[in-house]
Amino acid sequence: MNSLSNEDPDAEALVAAAVAGDRAALNELLAELRPKIIRYCRAHTGRAQSTYASADDIAQEVLIAVLKALPSYRATGPGFTAFVFGIAAHKVSDFHRRNMRERATLIAEAPDVPDHRPGPEQAALRDELSERLGALLDTLPKEHRDIVVLRLVVGLTSTETADAMSSTSGAVRVTQHRALTKLRRLLTADGELPNHTKR
Repeated sequence: MNSLSNEDPDAEALVAAAVAGDRAALNELLAELRPKIIRYCRAHTGRAQSTYASADDIAQEVLIAVLKALPSYRATGPGFTAFVFGIAAHKVSDFHRRNMRERATLIAEAPDVPDHRPGPEQAALRDELSERLGALLDTLPKEHRDIVVLRLVVGLTSTETADAMSSTSGAVRVTQHRALTKLRRLLTADGELPNHTKR
């Protein structure tokens, strides 16, 4: 299965079987959702001074929440994709609220094992790139930014993105085109973000 859109009968059947308690269908559904949820969480937590481990933990929370909510899911309204990414959006918001409260993390003593994470220079470069990309995305209206993230970072199809955004695939493609056109315009020849960007 490559799509979880409302228009895909195989996806609808898989979701219905998972809701009904079919363990094989549930495993297949979670396997389909997991990489998309991880990409979504990584895209929405990158600028919060977090690591991929934090985003992966949030993705795990999302999958657990989907698993718990699945028995009560009813196929009405925007569809299953919107249901899943609605849960993901709430979990990411919870993460950002916690992150704001826990700005400083104190360590009682230095660990005894070597640290294989990127060094300060690599971390600084990664954080700088993440900040620049985040600032660039922040120039877009929220709907445009969400569509760019779902399409280009998470890798959803235009139909899946339309389901998640309660829109149409045509509107998603038009919005994505406009957003990317604006982002291209904002980048100068050397790739720097102009100082006077406006929404």
